[in-house]
Amino acid sequence: MYHPSGNVAHPAAGSATGLLEPETRGPEALYFQRCTWCGTAMYHRLLCPVCRGSDLRTERSEGTGTVRHSTVVHRNTPAARNVSLIEMAEGFIVRGRVMGPLIGIHSGDRVRLSTAKDPVRGEPVFQLLDEPYRAWS
Repeated sequence: MYHPSGNVAHPAAGSATGLLEPETRGPEALYFQRCTWCGTAMYHRLLCPVCRGSDLRTERSEGTGTVRHSTVVHRNTPAARNVSLIEMAEGFIVRGRVMGPLIGIHSGDRVRLSTAKDPVRGEPVFQLLDEPYRAWS
């Protein structure tokens, strides 16, 4: 099914509170969709994974989250890099990279958005909010 509103926020019935106009988007912000039927938050989807609704509105994320899983990848890069799954405060999960020492990134660490798009991979980049060497003390 073709969904013409992939990157455009359309006003839902009723109040337009919480909707963002395309002109207000900044380069250092993370945007996600929220289903107008069931309220589920998701990242870059065409349909709601819960109710399969296509009426999604675009919202801006606060940029804070928690590392749910992190792994070190050695493939296709000259140096090791991490790939992490971040659960954002709004309830959606996004794949990205966390800056910092690879050994210092653990599940449960709090992170904040640093850059919305990595210039090489195109994924969001996060930085740790807590002390990275907390487990060593």
